[in-house]
Amino acid sequence: KMITGDHATTAAAIGRQVGLGNTKQVLTGADLEQMDDAALAAAVLHTDVFARTSPEHKLRLVMALQGHGMTVAMTGDGVNDAPALRRADAGIAMGLKGSEAAKEAADLVLADDNFATIVAAVREGRTVYDNIRKVISWTLPTNAGEAATIILALLLGLTLPITALQILWVNLITAVTLGIALAFEPTEERTMHRPPRPRDAPLLSGRLVWLIALAALLFMCGVFGIYSYALQRGYSIELARTLAMNTLVVMEIFYLFYIRHLHGTSLTREAVRGTRAVWGAVLTVTAGQFAVTYLPPLQAVFETRAVAFADGALVVAIGVALMALLELEKRLRLSLR
Repeated sequence: KMITGDHATTAAAIGRQVGLGNTKQVLTGADLEQMDDAALAAAVLHTDVFARTSPEHKLRLVMALQGHGMTVAMTGDGVNDAPALRRADAGIAMGLKGSEAAKEAADLVLADDNFATIVAAVREGRTVYDNIRKVISWTLPTNAGEAATIILALLLGLTLPITALQILWVNLITAVTLGIALAFEPTEERTMHRPPRPRDAPLLSGRLVWLIALAALLFMCGVFGIYSYALQRGYSIELARTLAMNTLVVMEIFYLFYIRHLHGTSLTREAVRGTRAVWGAVLTVTAGQFAVTYLPPLQAVFETRAVAFADGALVVAIGVALMALLELEKRLRLSLR
């Protein structure tokens, strides 16, 4: 919407040039004076151009839009824009031509006076917010899965599937390396097509809490499952723990590729291609796991044993199964929207 102090004819012409939807109906400040708050609330939904407006009119228009539950951003450069800039959810003042009063009232100052910069800033903000949610959504289920596996073993009277030193390795080296890669994720597709989130929206929505719980359960099943499998096959406790630790790390790697896309499928060419940060982290973690598993000095420190090819393939298969199940759940959820 465009709010200006110019003549109605001029405002309509500018509105057509910038591609506003409804430029045939223009409300002036005099028209707004004749409306009560209820009438203005109805008119503001169907009118895109407002002309000959005063600071009071601009403030009323912002409040009318907010009354419909909308998140309102307003740009302005003059002293007469200051009240509306202060009231808007996001007040944006012009940095080059804007008055000091407008800059003081605004939440943001547009340094180059280019409206395209606003879009870029919103996109970057949404990307940062999404990446924070990805890091949390990746960290919580992996840690919860570890804890659940150990608790289950204790309840069943079994030896611990992973030693304390192995847990430290996974948490301090592997998990940190993989988790940091999510901080450098690029903007997801159709990010700017999503409506603004409510200001009181929690960082972890109900959907993400469900995802975290489901992923934690699958982590527990995968790690405890292969540990039980190894014991039933008569493997030594050291080899069983080695398989459990490697399964946990492999599941974390596959879960990393899954969680990179919160709002769409993870099974696309771009998703599989990943980023330099992701592949750098994955290769680093993989090399570290091979070293811990097969190098004798590290085997002595971490109490690990070499893993046979068939068992290694089973470990990878569990990681693939994790991603397949989570991707199936995501597709079902997206199809029900």
